Amino acid sequence: MGIHKYYMAIYQVDFVPQKKRIQVTSRIFVDDLNAALEKKFHVKSNIGFSQETPQEEANLKKYLAEKFIIKVNGVAKPMTYLSKELEANVMICYFRIPEISKINSLEIENSLLMEWNSDQQNIIQANLNGEKQTVMLTSDNYKRTLK
Repeated sequence: MGIHKYYMAIYQVDFVPQKKRIQVTSRIFVDDLNAALEKKFHVKSNIGFSQETPQEEANLKKYLAEKFIIKVNGVAKPMTYLSKELEANVMICYFRIPEISKINSLEIENSLLMEWNSDQQNIIQANLNGEKQTVMLTSDNYKRTLK
């Protein structure tokens, strides 16, 4: 695994009105993710590797739920974690928020990895009501409301 000089993760947030849901895909460098999980849970983390344990995946789900929060029309909506896959050195996670019929505002709070590295940037690419928006969240500004 090579060392990378920038600390960035990309999150795709798509509202699918026909299915009344929001679909979320996150792409996070797996080494950064494991380092953040180790810092939070004080135990070695092997997310994405053959020695990964069910407890480590449970820690991942808990961490994601704490650090990545979406509010639809002012109401926090829990994300359902669907699955994950490792592609090169990037962990891709898939989530869904069901039963969303209309979006007036979408507040995204994403401080993932920021307690581990203050240089972390989380880029949100949102497709809401046919309109694409991109925002960059940093440790100084990790909440944004999209209309």
